[in-house]
Amino acid sequence: MNIAIMGAAGRMGRMLVKEVTMTDGCRISGATGREGSSLIGVDVGELAGVKALGVAITEDPAEVIARADAVIDFTTPAATVDHTRLCAQANAVHVVGTTGLGKDDEAALELAARHAQVVYAPNMSVGVNLLLALTEKVASILGGDDYDIEIVEMHHRHKVDAPSGTALGLGKAAAKGRGVDHDHAAVYSREGHTGARVPGKIGYATLRGGDVVGEHSVIFAAAGERIEITHKATDRRIFAAGSVRAAKWARSQPYGLYTMRDVLGLD
Repeated sequence: MNIAIMGAAGRMGRMLVKEVTMTDGCRISGATGREGSSLIGVDVGELAGVKALGVAITEDPAEVIARADAVIDFTTPAATVDHTRLCAQANAVHVVGTTGLGKDDEAALELAARHAQVVYAPNMSVGVNLLLALTEKVASILGGDDYDIEIVEMHHRHKVDAPSGTALGLGKAAAKGRGVDHDHAAVYSREGHTGARVPGKIGYATLRGGDVVGEHSVIFAAAGERIEITHKATDRRIFAAGSVRAAKWARSQPYGLYTMRDVLGLD
């Protein structure tokens, strides 16, 4: 299976290159880097610390996607939208781990999924997707406004978006389980004299520092008790492994928009 890595020069991109080269039946067929990067033209295997693969990093995503059976994409929202259109034209699987996508960006993925298999998840980790499923289930069982829902996440100092895509995914899972509109229920910050907590809201708290790969907790707090569900990532390889697993799974599926819950059979 020919797999292309978008943003291959980044930390996640290099991890993905390693994971693909270690996966039976898969090989790197292409790789892209940022326009103007000094790493354009470098062998992506040597950059990732594996071996020379004879695949140079290029600025041209169209050329790379045209040769791929699947594309794994951890880049930026704008770049991901361009990539998903190219994947639809090439009938290539598009695995999207990019965070920070807005509603218009997600609509572009839905449109592309008419002509390709698209797997889009806020987090590609098997454990995190189990956490998403558990959050929805617990929220549906507890229900009502007796339990306040708070989501706490922490990442390394270099992360540029907040709350994380995974945290937002957890909030949406909780809202779905409770049967409410997430955008109406979400509270992203608190400062100053806020007054008492409004019943039914889903709160977010964001922490940044050090080299934390990713930690997420969903807290269900009521009078007399508190339920906490937590996932802590210590190695980015879990995201790479999940992404390659998603690419292999999606290749045999009909065109459509999927999540990691579909890949793992959690639904």
